[in-house]
Amino acid sequence: MSDFDMMDLPPKLVARLKEMGIKDPTPIQKQAIPHALNGRDVMGLAQTGTGKTAAFGVPLVAQMLENPRKPSPRSVRALVLAPTRELAQQIMEHLKGYCQGTPLKAQMVVGGQNINPQIKRLERGVDMLVATPGRLLDLMDRRAVRLDETTFLVLDEADQMLDMGFIHDLRKISSVIPKERQTMLFSATMPKLMNEIANSYLNRPIRVEVSPPGKAADKVRQEVHFIAKAEKTSLLIELLEQHKGERALVFGRTKHGSEKLMKTLVKAGFDAASIHGNKSQGQRDRAIAGFKSGDITVLVATDVAARGLDIPDVQYVYNYELPNVPDQYVHRIGRTARAGKDGAAVAFCAPDEMDDLKAIQKVMKLSIPVASGRAWESHEIPDAPKKGGRGRGRGGRPGGAPRGAGGGGEGATKPARNRNRRRRGGGAAGQKAA
Repeated sequence: MSDFDMMDLPPKLVARLKEMGIKDPTPIQKQAIPHALNGRDVMGLAQTGTGKTAAFGVPLVAQMLENPRKPSPRSVRALVLAPTRELAQQIMEHLKGYCQGTPLKAQMVVGGQNINPQIKRLERGVDMLVATPGRLLDLMDRRAVRLDETTFLVLDEADQMLDMGFIHDLRKISSVIPKERQTMLFSATMPKLMNEIANSYLNRPIRVEVSPPGKAADKVRQEVHFIAKAEKTSLLIELLEQHKGERALVFGRTKHGSEKLMKTLVKAGFDAASIHGNKSQGQRDRAIAGFKSGDITVLVATDVAARGLDIPDVQYVYNYELPNVPDQYVHRIGRTARAGKDGAAVAFCAPDEMDDLKAIQKVMKLSIPVASGRAWESHEIPDAPKKGGRGRGRGGRPGGAPRGAGGGGEGATKPARNRNRRRRGGGAAGQKAA
């Protein structure tokens, strides 16, 4: 008998969880589900990859099964809001799995897709609706959906909705949902503005925290390479070659830069694809499907993929460019070491990214082990490139380090470059993830 059997869940749901291979609850599920089943508002904080979706999905389905009723036309009994299409899709897949064999129906509405079929699916009303805030507001403006009968509200990855500027959308949506409702909020990080959301949307919530906010999964081996911006691509190719054929997720900051990097990796012989805001939903779905199947082994992405990618076999995450929001680093590296597996997170730090690295380490309360190079000094970080100046200089260091004296860059002697390459391969990226 598993702990799920002891939670007083509907027998049909417990049986379905077992069919899905979910036998024992994770720590966040073990703490959150009983409170949710009692009707309490819940604020759940846990690392990525620890099962937050089931922590709200299981009690949501359980309560709706125990109080069955047919939804009114265009109405929604339970609303789950997510910041990105990818995360919404992941939640939808989980909810459909829990509901299989029951009368409950779940639907999803996200941007980037034709709105007319979504309007059609909502006409008869739905038990559970997974939505991104922008598309939901579009449907509300068209009077295609009603929230006046919604009794459950879930905010997943609420901190990212704050980062993406959804706070005003959330206020508009919540204002039309009855105050007599159960609200659950889940996230991996806890920015200061989260208190505003908690105070506005939750009523005397139970706070469930299974790890300090900002803490990465224990099985993620982290390392950082201090390297000039111009040399990042060659180092990335070198490290990817060491584990060619294993899944690697590479994060960049911009849509254009990520697309350019992907094309460079394809030319270098890698099965690579990209996902970012300039890609259509169909292109993004095909890229993720190829990554899951193994046809694509290197996926280059902007932060659109930092959350919502639940692929257990991602062995490596590369922060080709560091995020300028430190919490986002936690979510990025949370794409590996999922479901109890090991993984490696490799960061590249150029001179102008030192402040970003310091902010990340402050949030995580740790110093990331150095795989190669040395931390950039403040005098090495140029304010702006000077016309006619030497720029990066020799040795991969600003100002021109002595020949063969650092970084293994273009000014280094061949033996020095080879030594640095061997040394770089000795960290987490140079080892096969278990």
